[in-house]
Amino acid sequence: MNSVEVIVERDPHSLARRTADVVQEYLGSTQDPVLGLATGASVLPLYRELIRRCRRGQLSFSGVRSFLLDDYLGLGPEHPQCYGNLIETEFTRHVDIEPENLYAPDCGAADPELECDRYDRLVTRAGVGLQILGVGRNGHLAFNEPGSSFDSRTRVVRLAAATRADNARYFDGPEQVPAQAMTQGVATISQAAHLLVLATGPSKSEAVRAALEGPITSAVPASVLRLHSRVTVLLDPAAARLIRPG
Repeated sequence: MNSVEVIVERDPHSLARRTADVVQEYLGSTQDPVLGLATGASVLPLYRELIRRCRRGQLSFSGVRSFLLDDYLGLGPEHPQCYGNLIETEFTRHVDIEPENLYAPDCGAADPELECDRYDRLVTRAGVGLQILGVGRNGHLAFNEPGSSFDSRTRVVRLAAATRADNARYFDGPEQVPAQAMTQGVATISQAAHLLVLATGPSKSEAVRAALEGPITSAVPASVLRLHSRVTVLLDPAAARLIRPG
Protein backbone atom coordinates (compact mmCIF):
# COMPACT_ATOMS: atom_id res chain seq x y z
CA MET A 1 0.00 0.00 0.00
CA ASN A 2 1.33 3.41 -0.93
CA SER A 3 0.87 6.79 0.68
CA VAL A 4 -1.31 9.40 -0.99
CA GLU A 5 -0.26 13.05 -1.08
CA VAL A 6 -3.17 15.12 0.20
CA ILE A 7 -3.13 18.90 -0.28
CA VAL A 8 -5.82 21.18 1.16
CA GLU A 9 -6.07 24.62 -0.39
CA ARG A 10 -8.09 27.48 1.11
CA ASP A 11 -10.59 27.82 -1.76
CA PRO A 12 -11.37 26.41 -5.24
CA HIS A 13 -9.35 29.14 -6.96
CA SER A 14 -6.11 28.45 -5.11
CA LEU A 15 -6.80 24.75 -5.55
CA ALA A 16 -7.11 25.27 -9.31
CA ARG A 17 -3.79 27.12 -9.40
CA ARG A 18 -2.05 24.40 -7.40
CA THR A 19 -3.51 21.69 -9.65
CA ALA A 20 -2.53 23.61 -12.78
CA ASP A 21 1.02 23.71 -11.43
CA VAL A 22 1.03 19.90 -11.38
CA VAL A 23 -0.28 19.73 -14.95
CA GLN A 24 2.22 22.33 -16.15
CA GLU A 25 5.09 20.49 -14.49
CA TYR A 26 4.05 17.25 -16.17
CA LEU A 27 3.75 18.83 -19.63
CA GLY A 28 7.25 20.22 -19.26
CA SER A 29 8.72 16.93 -18.11
CA THR A 30 8.24 14.79 -21.22
CA GLN A 31 8.51 14.96 -25.00
CA ASP A 32 5.39 12.81 -25.40
CA PRO A 33 2.76 14.00 -22.91
CA VAL A 34 -0.39 11.89 -22.60
CA LEU A 35 -3.04 13.57 -20.45
CA GLY A 36 -6.21 11.97 -19.13
CA LEU A 37 -9.13 14.41 -18.93
CA ALA A 38 -12.22 14.36 -16.72
CA THR A 39 -15.47 16.30 -16.90
CA GLY A 40 -17.59 17.70 -14.09
CA ALA A 41 -17.88 20.71 -11.83
CA SER A 42 -14.79 19.90 -9.77
CA VAL A 43 -12.41 20.25 -12.72
CA LEU A 44 -13.88 23.38 -14.34
CA PRO A 45 -11.77 25.85 -12.29
CA LEU A 46 -8.67 23.87 -13.26
CA TYR A 47 -9.53 24.07 -16.96
CA ARG A 48 -10.14 27.81 -16.70
CA GLU A 49 -6.72 28.26 -15.11
CA LEU A 50 -5.04 26.13 -17.79
CA ILE A 51 -6.79 28.16 -20.50
CA ARG A 52 -5.56 31.38 -18.87
CA ARG A 53 -1.97 30.12 -18.76
CA CYS A 54 -2.09 28.88 -22.34
CA ARG A 55 -3.36 32.23 -23.60
CA ARG A 56 -0.57 33.97 -21.72
CA GLY A 57 2.01 31.69 -23.31
CA GLN A 58 2.95 30.04 -20.02
CA LEU A 59 2.28 26.53 -21.32
CA SER A 60 1.30 24.77 -24.52
CA PHE A 61 -0.81 21.72 -25.30
CA SER A 62 0.63 21.35 -28.79
CA GLY A 63 1.58 17.71 -29.23
CA VAL A 64 -0.35 16.61 -26.13
CA ARG A 65 -2.52 13.53 -26.63
CA SER A 66 -5.61 13.62 -24.41
CA PHE A 67 -8.05 10.86 -23.49
CA LEU A 68 -11.48 11.22 -21.92
CA LEU A 69 -12.50 8.90 -19.10
CA ASP A 70 -16.08 8.19 -20.09
CA ASP A 71 -19.25 9.22 -21.90
CA TYR A 72 -22.97 8.61 -21.81
CA LEU A 73 -24.79 6.07 -23.95
CA GLY A 74 -28.02 7.05 -25.62
CA LEU A 75 -27.15 10.64 -26.51
CA GLY A 76 -26.72 11.63 -30.11
CA PRO A 77 -23.15 12.59 -31.08
CA GLU A 78 -24.27 16.22 -31.45
CA HIS A 79 -25.82 16.43 -27.98
CA PRO A 80 -24.15 19.18 -25.89
CA GLN A 81 -23.84 16.83 -22.89
CA CYS A 82 -21.97 14.22 -24.91
CA TYR A 83 -18.62 14.43 -23.11
CA GLY A 84 -16.62 14.69 -26.31
CA ASN A 85 -18.56 17.87 -27.09
CA LEU A 86 -18.54 19.07 -23.50
CA ILE A 87 -14.76 18.90 -23.10
CA GLU A 88 -14.35 20.89 -26.32
CA THR A 89 -16.76 23.55 -25.10
CA GLU A 90 -15.23 23.81 -21.64
CA PHE A 91 -11.56 23.33 -22.43
CA THR A 92 -9.91 22.07 -25.57
CA ARG A 93 -11.24 24.58 -28.11
CA HIS A 94 -9.72 27.34 -25.95
CA VAL A 95 -6.18 25.91 -25.95
CA ASP A 96 -3.81 24.64 -28.62
CA ILE A 97 -4.63 20.93 -28.47
CA GLU A 98 -4.86 19.59 -32.02
CA PRO A 99 -8.39 18.18 -32.53
CA GLU A 100 -6.99 14.91 -33.84
CA ASN A 101 -5.15 14.45 -30.53
CA LEU A 102 -8.33 14.45 -28.44
CA TYR A 103 -9.74 10.95 -27.97
CA ALA A 104 -13.07 9.90 -26.48
CA PRO A 105 -15.22 6.79 -26.58
CA ASP A 106 -17.79 7.01 -29.37
CA CYS A 107 -21.11 7.61 -27.62
CA GLY A 108 -22.93 6.84 -30.88
CA ALA A 109 -21.18 3.55 -31.64
CA ALA A 110 -23.40 0.89 -33.20
CA ASP A 111 -21.72 -1.76 -31.01
CA PRO A 112 -20.86 -0.17 -27.63
CA GLU A 113 -19.13 -3.28 -26.29
CA LEU A 114 -16.84 -3.40 -29.31
CA GLU A 115 -16.18 0.33 -28.94
CA CYS A 116 -15.23 -0.18 -25.30
CA ASP A 117 -12.71 -2.85 -26.26
CA ARG A 118 -11.26 -0.58 -28.96
CA TYR A 119 -10.99 2.40 -26.63
CA ASP A 120 -9.43 0.35 -23.83
CA ARG A 121 -6.69 -0.85 -26.17
CA LEU A 122 -6.13 2.70 -27.41
CA VAL A 123 -5.73 4.11 -23.89
CA THR A 124 -3.51 1.24 -22.81
CA ARG A 125 -1.18 1.62 -25.80
CA ALA A 126 -0.93 5.38 -25.29
CA GLY A 127 0.17 5.11 -21.65
CA VAL A 128 -1.42 8.02 -19.76
CA GLY A 129 1.22 9.97 -17.86
CA LEU A 130 -1.12 12.17 -15.81
CA GLN A 131 -4.78 11.38 -15.23
CA ILE A 132 -7.12 14.08 -13.91
CA LEU A 133 -9.97 12.66 -11.80
CA GLY A 134 -12.92 13.78 -9.75
CA VAL A 135 -14.67 11.76 -7.06
CA GLY A 136 -18.40 11.11 -7.12
CA ARG A 137 -20.60 11.70 -4.09
CA ASN A 138 -20.98 7.92 -3.76
CA GLY A 139 -17.23 7.35 -4.18
CA HIS A 140 -17.28 6.55 -7.87
CA LEU A 141 -14.31 7.15 -10.20
CA ALA A 142 -15.28 8.10 -13.75
CA PHE A 143 -18.51 6.08 -14.09
CA ASN A 144 -17.22 3.16 -12.02
CA GLU A 145 -20.07 2.94 -9.54
CA PRO A 146 -19.89 1.22 -6.13
CA GLY A 147 -19.32 -2.50 -6.64
CA SER A 148 -17.03 -2.03 -9.64
CA SER A 149 -14.18 -4.53 -9.60
CA PHE A 150 -10.69 -3.14 -9.20
CA ASP A 151 -9.81 -5.37 -12.20
CA SER A 152 -12.46 -3.79 -14.43
CA ARG A 153 -11.65 -2.53 -17.92
CA THR A 154 -13.46 -0.10 -20.22
CA ARG A 155 -17.05 -1.26 -20.48
CA VAL A 156 -20.73 -0.36 -20.57
CA VAL A 157 -22.17 0.36 -17.11
CA ARG A 158 -25.56 1.17 -15.60
CA LEU A 159 -25.49 4.46 -13.72
CA ALA A 160 -26.51 4.57 -10.07
CA ALA A 161 -29.59 6.57 -9.12
CA ALA A 162 -27.40 8.92 -7.06
CA THR A 163 -25.17 9.64 -10.06
CA ARG A 164 -28.13 10.34 -12.31
CA ALA A 165 -29.64 12.61 -9.67
CA ASP A 166 -26.36 14.53 -9.32
CA ASN A 167 -26.14 14.98 -13.09
CA ALA A 168 -29.78 15.95 -13.61
CA ARG A 169 -28.88 19.65 -13.31
CA TYR A 170 -27.18 19.40 -16.71
CA PHE A 171 -30.35 18.09 -18.39
CA ASP A 172 -34.03 19.05 -18.59
CA GLY A 173 -34.86 16.78 -15.66
CA PRO A 174 -33.73 13.50 -14.08
CA GLU A 175 -35.59 11.42 -16.66
CA GLN A 176 -33.39 12.91 -19.40
CA VAL A 177 -30.14 11.61 -17.86
CA PRO A 178 -29.03 8.46 -19.70
CA ALA A 179 -29.23 5.24 -17.71
CA GLN A 180 -26.02 3.80 -19.18
CA ALA A 181 -22.52 5.00 -19.98
CA MET A 182 -19.16 3.83 -21.28
CA THR A 183 -16.31 4.23 -18.84
CA GLN A 184 -12.68 3.37 -18.48
CA GLY A 185 -12.48 0.65 -15.85
CA VAL A 186 -10.75 0.93 -12.50
CA ALA A 187 -7.80 -1.10 -13.81
CA THR A 188 -7.62 1.00 -16.97
CA ILE A 189 -7.50 4.23 -14.96
CA SER A 190 -4.93 2.75 -12.58
CA GLN A 191 -2.49 2.23 -15.45
CA ALA A 192 -1.77 5.98 -15.49
CA ALA A 193 1.60 6.90 -14.01
CA HIS A 194 0.20 9.71 -11.82
CA LEU A 195 -3.38 10.19 -10.63
CA LEU A 196 -4.40 13.78 -9.89
CA VAL A 197 -7.67 13.90 -7.95
CA LEU A 198 -9.82 16.96 -7.21
CA ALA A 199 -12.77 17.27 -4.85
CA THR A 200 -14.49 20.40 -3.58
CA GLY A 201 -17.51 21.21 -1.46
CA PRO A 202 -19.17 19.61 1.55
CA SER A 203 -21.13 17.11 -0.55
CA LYS A 204 -17.86 15.32 -1.37
CA SER A 205 -16.54 15.14 2.20
CA GLU A 206 -17.98 11.72 3.07
CA ALA A 207 -16.71 10.19 -0.18
CA VAL A 208 -13.27 11.70 0.45
CA ARG A 209 -13.19 10.32 4.00
CA ALA A 210 -14.27 6.87 2.80
CA ALA A 211 -11.71 6.87 -0.02
CA LEU A 212 -8.76 8.01 2.09
CA GLU A 213 -9.50 6.51 5.51
CA GLY A 214 -12.10 3.77 5.14
CA PRO A 215 -11.65 0.17 4.00
CA ILE A 216 -10.12 -0.37 0.58
CA THR A 217 -13.09 -1.94 -1.13
CA SER A 218 -14.97 -2.02 -4.41
CA ALA A 219 -17.92 -0.57 -2.48
CA VAL A 220 -15.91 2.69 -2.61
CA PRO A 221 -14.17 2.67 -6.01
CA ALA A 222 -12.09 5.75 -5.10
CA SER A 223 -10.44 3.78 -2.29
CA VAL A 224 -8.34 2.11 -5.01
CA LEU A 225 -6.28 5.32 -5.02
CA ARG A 226 -4.46 4.02 -1.94
CA LEU A 227 -3.14 1.06 -3.95
CA HIS A 228 -1.55 3.26 -6.62
CA SER A 229 2.12 4.23 -6.60
CA ARG A 230 1.60 7.96 -7.19
CA VAL A 231 -1.52 9.89 -6.24
CA THR A 232 -2.05 13.58 -5.49
CA VAL A 233 -5.39 14.56 -3.96
CA LEU A 234 -6.31 18.25 -3.88
CA LEU A 235 -9.18 19.39 -1.68
CA ASP A 236 -10.80 22.54 -0.42
CA PRO A 237 -11.55 22.77 3.32
CA ALA A 238 -15.18 21.75 2.86
CA ALA A 239 -14.26 18.52 1.06
CA ALA A 240 -11.50 17.82 3.61
CA ARG A 241 -13.58 18.48 6.72
CA LEU A 242 -14.03 14.82 7.74
CA ILE A 243 -10.47 13.55 7.28
CA ARG A 244 -7.94 13.46 10.07
CA PRO A 245 -5.40 16.31 10.10
CA GLY A 246 -2.07 15.28 8.59
